[in-house]
Amino acid sequence: MNQEELKAILPHRDNMLLIQEANCEDGVAHGKVRIDGSEWFLQGHFPGNPVVPGVILCEMLAQSVCVLLSKEMTSSQQLPLFTGLDQVRFRQQALC
Repeated sequence: MNQEELKAILPHRDNMLLIQEANCEDGVAHGKVRIDGSEWFLQGHFPGNPVVPGVILCEMLAQSVCVLLSKEMTSSQQLPLFTGLDQVRFRQQALC
């Protein structure tokens, strides 16, 4: 699904709608985003060596999971909220 279709599922808009495409296959959600270096979260993180912040990667993950959960939600009034992650580790940098 494209970003317009994602807007029907996710409440995020403008700069906080972080994934650009998503699909679900066999109970697994796949979110996609293309980082080109101009993103707001790279400004100052870090000049000359941009690295996607871990909290942004976690939010991209959460938005992808919402696509998977959308099939389970029975009401448009339901809002999936990301309440936390335990013991998150990043094994390598997400570079642009």
